[in-house]
Amino acid sequence: MERGLISVDRWNEDSQAYFLTHLHADHTRGLSSDWARGPVFCSPVTAALLPSKFPGFDLSLLRVLEVGNPRSLALTSRATGSEVSVRVTAIDSCHCPGSVMYLFQGDLGCVLYSGDFRWEMTDERAWLGKKALLSVLGEDTVDVLYLDNTFCNPTFDFPPREVAARQVVDIISCHPNHDIVIGIDTLGKEDLLVQISEVTNTKIWVWPERLQTMHLLGLDRIFTTKTQLTRVRAIPRYSFTVDTLTALNSVHPTIGIMPSGLPWSPKPDDGSSLGLPPAKSLKPREDPIGCGGRRRNHPERCHPFIYSVLYSAHSCYQEIGDFIKLVRPSKVTGTVPSSFCYVNPWHFFGHLCTSDRPSDGGSPPAKTRRSEAAPPPASEESRRDPLKGVRRSRASLLRKYHSGAKISDLA
Repeated sequence: MERGLISVDRWNEDSQAYFLTHLHADHTRGLSSDWARGPVFCSPVTAALLPSKFPGFDLSLLRVLEVGNPRSLALTSRATGSEVSVRVTAIDSCHCPGSVMYLFQGDLGCVLYSGDFRWEMTDERAWLGKKALLSVLGEDTVDVLYLDNTFCNPTFDFPPREVAARQVVDIISCHPNHDIVIGIDTLGKEDLLVQISEVTNTKIWVWPERLQTMHLLGLDRIFTTKTQLTRVRAIPRYSFTVDTLTALNSVHPTIGIMPSGLPWSPKPDDGSSLGLPPAKSLKPREDPIGCGGRRRNHPERCHPFIYSVLYSAHSCYQEIGDFIKLVRPSKVTGTVPSSFCYVNPWHFFGHLCTSDRPSDGGSPPAKTRRSEAAPPPASEESRRDPLKGVRRSRASLLRKYHSGAKISDLA
């Protein structure tokens, strides 16, 4: 497949069209305020948020894609000079505000790039996303699926976000005389904060830049930058440390809550491997599944001042399997090759694909009929050795450094 046509979440390559799935930092490395390489396609919400993240960005380069509405592109083959016709559709990926997956159809074949996503069985937005995807896909077969494989291992089993949010609310309710701090990113988990605010009938403190984001999302009425108005504060994840909680408790009893799909625990050293401030801090455990059991689905008190709650914006193993069964691609390749616990999706889900050849190496497993296929349970051997089929990497404990792909990589 010809190079130089389309790039997704990859900004250091020469292409004719660039696609942004969402505004998390690991998907925008290389994108900057002085961007001039070419047009950037994104969702309406991402387009509204982008100028605040990249002040001075040339807005004439933005191409807004309405979610669910196919759009035709006319690209030019650099090899032959002939026109290449592509139809692209943005589908809600339910990861964070503005996040989408992209379905490409046309002369390039049929390619689905999931971006980061979480499609829960009981979530209405996810149901609408599935319906839209199947409608646009029609009779086409997905040639290659670029998959968010962050938690592609049967040991990862997350509760629905609504359930995890209730768990956070319960922790807050059980500490009526404590201040509460919640570790969040610069974008994402807004639904969690809104649910907390509605149930506890209180505003939530956020830092000024986060309040600006809330304003752009139309949520600013329940947030404040005045600490005296609330006992619940949402703070940047990088400042959520044991030292911070200890200092706060020296002034007033305070409980910290870390909502994340990552297993967090106190770290004895300075945290530099995660880019955290020099402090005794929290980090993902080195061996999150080494005990051989399934992941917990309940909050864990991992420190006298700190609770860890499994609130994930990425799909867990079962949800990944449901997604692959829905799409039934010919080939699948993971987009996160250097996460803290990497699994080649083909290892567990190759039998759901229609091709006998893995897209990124390895031997194909036994095939099953597509109409009867279902996400496989963990084998007895996998339960004894949950890291079987897993390639561990120290390159990045959280996410790979270079996200994204060029469509030409799918050849």
